[in-house]
Amino acid sequence: MRKKSDATKARLLAAATQEFAAYGIAGARVDRIAASAAANKNLLYVYFGNKERLFDAVHEAAIQELLEAAPFDATDLPGYAGALFDFYLAHPHLIKLARWHGLERPGTVRLPLARESTRAKLRGLAAAQADGLVDAGLPAAVLLTLVLTLSSAYSEGSLEPLTATDDPALLTSRRHAVVVSVGRLTRPPGAL
Repeated sequence: MRKKSDATKARLLAAATQEFAAYGIAGARVDRIAASAAANKNLLYVYFGNKERLFDAVHEAAIQELLEAAPFDATDLPGYAGALFDFYLAHPHLIKLARWHGLERPGTVRLPLARESTRAKLRGLAAAQADGLVDAGLPAAVLLTLVLTLSSAYSEGSLEPLTATDDPALLTSRRHAVVVSVGRLTRPPGAL
C-alpha cells in the first residue's frame, strides 16, 4: 500500500510541477493536476493540504534537484555557474517556478531548504574571500547574487532565451561567456 501511495504522490508532484510552471499558483487548477496525474483530486488535499502547500512541495523538490545537480563550490564559482547554466537549460520549467514564486508570493518566508542553502553558500563564499581565493571587492551576498544572475542570463524570460534544442555551438558559446564572466568577476586581484 505504501508503494502505491508514494507513486501517487510522485505523480501528483510531477503533474503539479508542470501545472505551476505553466500557470503559476493562481492559474493552476487542482482538477488539471489530478487528471494529469491520473489521481483522485481528494488525494491532493490528503497529501498536501491545499494548493499553496502543494506549490511549496513542488518548489522545494525543484530546489533539492538543483542543489544535487549543481553543488556549490566557493573556490570554483565559474564551474558552479556552468553547472547552473546546464541545469537551467535542461530544466526551464524550474526557472518558471522560481519566477512564479517571486511574483505570487512576494515577501513570503523562503522555504527552510532554500534559506539554509543560501546561508551555507554565503558562509562558504565569505570564507573563500577571507582566504584570498575569491575577490573580496564585493560583499558575499552581492557576489552570489551576480553569479546566480549571470548563470540564468539565457534562461526562459531573458532577452535571448536558449533551449536545449538550440544550435550546440551557440549553447557552448553562451555557456563559455557565463563561465568566463563569473571567473573574471570572482578572480582575486593578482591571480592568473
